[in-house]
Amino acid sequence: MRLPLALRAAILASATFLTAGALAQAAPREPLVTEKQVTQLPAELVEAIARDLKMTPQQYLERAELAQRLGSYADELRQSEPETFAGSWIATDGRPIVAVTTTEAAQRVSAAGYGTHMAAVSERQLENARGQLNQWITTLPKDVSAQVNSTSIDVLNNQVVIDVVNSPVGRALNLPTLLAQLKVIVSPGGGGPVDPRPQGGDTYVTTATPLTPETPTESIGLCSFGFNAVGADGGAYNLSAGHCDPAQEKEGVASGSPVYLPNPANIDRSSQIGTFEHSEMGEEAGGLDYSVIRLNKAGVDAGLDQPTVRGANGTTVTVTGTARPVVGAPICKSGQSSAFTCGIVLADAVDVPLDMANGTSRLVRGFAGSTCTLSGDSGGAILTGTRALGISSGSNASGAPNCNEANLVLALDGGTASIGIPIENIVDRANATLGHDLQVRTQAAPAETPASADSRALLV
Repeated sequence: MRLPLALRAAILASATFLTAGALAQAAPREPLVTEKQVTQLPAELVEAIARDLKMTPQQYLERAELAQRLGSYADELRQSEPETFAGSWIATDGRPIVAVTTTEAAQRVSAAGYGTHMAAVSERQLENARGQLNQWITTLPKDVSAQVNSTSIDVLNNQVVIDVVNSPVGRALNLPTLLAQLKVIVSPGGGGPVDPRPQGGDTYVTTATPLTPETPTESIGLCSFGFNAVGADGGAYNLSAGHCDPAQEKEGVASGSPVYLPNPANIDRSSQIGTFEHSEMGEEAGGLDYSVIRLNKAGVDAGLDQPTVRGANGTTVTVTGTARPVVGAPICKSGQSSAFTCGIVLADAVDVPLDMANGTSRLVRGFAGSTCTLSGDSGGAILTGTRALGISSGSNASGAPNCNEANLVLALDGGTASIGIPIENIVDRANATLGHDLQVRTQAAPAETPASADSRALLV
């Protein structure tokens, strides 16, 4: 799904900014990953990590795990000290940072082993301000509100930001825009052994009615599988994007549209592997954009009951758990159009109007990342480390033929950017709506020889 214009996010690479007024303490020095976890990453993903993030596989896994520990600690502060907690992020040098509004809170954070940054206002105050801003935007005339690309919170600069179209009307709003995002060069890659069975990140097609030789080509939708899931009754599901469901794109289309594994030789002979049981997107869905695909026996027999994802029929990574978005955390996206591409979390909560094929738009809330995401990647899986993080929803590069061209065209607007919908929010919402007690399929991470102390240098 296309973002209205280039979404730019505030990420500062200056170590001076991140340490100004900070107590540069390291997080607890305990092993974060094992050697086996490193060696089990597929070759295609290893290539994307080196190409896009300029990291070793071990650095990628360690930084992703560190971000989750920081996220858990930040959640505790968010609940226990809402008036002093002002956000958290992973700095560009890998250090975990917590922003607070008082020196007393900074001392407690430092004692817990995290770097601190002094901020003027709390996260709660910023969220309240953004809520008021969003409410104000809804009161504007449609031709004016359409000039607003997104609203978000910039935790690094401790402010609410609004991204507007560079047009006469947009400029007349006289509102601040986001700073240029950290640029990550991305391009498709491949390598390593390939499992022929369909997995997360691979292609599926869908139509409003059963697929026949008479079905017009323009009526066939193309998306990517997200994460496989299982219900309390043992039923098999896949979690993907809501806008991939024809019922969301077209008026008068009932729920339950069929989902097919495409037959490249003859699309009319594609195998139906399930149906859209449920989908939601926009404000009525709490800002989410997700779908629940109920898999049939053919889908299970094809292999969609495994805890695995990959990009564009390439090599495979096993999902070991779920995660939450943390600013600065490394992420890698899988999708059938652009394979594995990697980047970082630019913002953990962004409100963005997504343009629909029928000319309307829906306001969704997700996290912003610097990964390149192309048309057809929608619904694909987003990982941090080997944990499930979210589902691809929108991108400013959806119309590009490839990521190389997207980077060239969008360079002046801050580079490629995408919106992901947090997987934990999707599961919570789906379970509250459907009552299936869905869980993302995962496999426990190997617990063998811990990584050496030298490998933890990024924590210092």
